[in-house]
Amino acid sequence: MKPVFLQLQCFPGKTYEVAAALFEREIVSELYSTSGDYDLLMKIYIPEDQDVGKFINDNVLDIAGIARSLTTMTFTAF
Repeated sequence: MKPVFLQLQCFPGKTYEVAAALFEREIVSELYSTSGDYDLLMKIYIPEDQDVGKFINDNVLDIAGIARSLTTMTFTAF
């Protein structure tokens, strides 16, 4: 599994609905509300055999209320 961090900017008043939808899909390992340009920070694990972009598009970005996202890939440093 590949750990990926994803920040989501939600339309005004939609953050709680987006968070609830993410939990319903059971794909979130960790989910935090944040301050700044983005409203939510999530950690997800993507199966090794799946394309990261396609997985995020198919499982996250189709949720109503998401305005923008920023994906941070992780790598094993040591």
